Amino acid sequence: MARTTGTARGTRRWLARAGLALALSLGAALPAQAAQDSPTGGINDFSCRPGAAHPEPVVLLHGTFATWYEDLNYLQADLAARGWCTFALTYGAYPQFPLVGGLRPVAESNLEIKEYVAKVRAATGAAKVSVVGHSEGGLQALYLAKMQGIAGQLGRVVAIAPPTHGTDAAGLIRLADAVLPGGRATLDSIAATLGIPVLSDEFPGGPAIEALNDGPVAQPGVAYTIISSRYDELVTPTETAFVREPGVANRYVQDSCPLDPVGHIGEAYDLNVWHLVRNALDPEHARPILVCAVGSPG
Repeated sequence: MARTTGTARGTRRWLARAGLALALSLGAALPAQAAQDSPTGGINDFSCRPGAAHPEPVVLLHGTFATWYEDLNYLQADLAARGWCTFALTYGAYPQFPLVGGLRPVAESNLEIKEYVAKVRAATGAAKVSVVGHSEGGLQALYLAKMQGIAGQLGRVVAIAPPTHGTDAAGLIRLADAVLPGGRATLDSIAATLGIPVLSDEFPGGPAIEALNDGPVAQPGVAYTIISSRYDELVTPTETAFVREPGVANRYVQDSCPLDPVGHIGEAYDLNVWHLVRNALDPEHARPILVCAVGSPG
């Protein structure tokens, strides 16, 4: 889903990073899983070769209005430090405005992502990759597995706060119907005029949402994990993130850390979320969260 902009966006990013710094300080005294893993991973290093501990490279997908280096970049660094070969791209950007991604329709961006997965597989020699996405990136990951005919090339899909069934964006759709002539149609038109047609894709009934939910979302052979927060303020209602199908593990952050107030943007930076992501990528070595961090509520 889209992020807020301007002062509010900057404040929420600051809070998210402040929460990350606090969590890192709290976690510094704990035994690190990284110490038990072979730190042979890499960040966008196409010479990286996956080891036996982490045989699938991880492709990370950012959210709307974000880039590969500003959203899941801290999570990417964490995974790389623990031995994963990690890769990320900025997708869905316009050539004349390359510093912000995730703006184009989901179906267009998804073709970029499909090509990138092929590039990663060719460079690393891996038969399969795992895909981790946040917000729109989570939607893109689910869409990739279902719509691009490459489910056999994907081992695991981990979607953090994806608008799987369409988000009403904290009631924005109802507000548009109440105050805009033409309601939702006018809102879609505004999004297209502003050059962010992806917003229409993420609302209930949007083209990407309809395509993804036409039949089962989960594809045979792919292990899915959906992670969301009960306090997510942008992907609402929060349960719309989940896929209630066989082969899909749905997790609220608060199932493990009840007092974590983390919100939508903060989920990308939250150490509790990172822990759940690592467990999803490497379930054979999954560990409970012994000490919970405090994420940003924004």
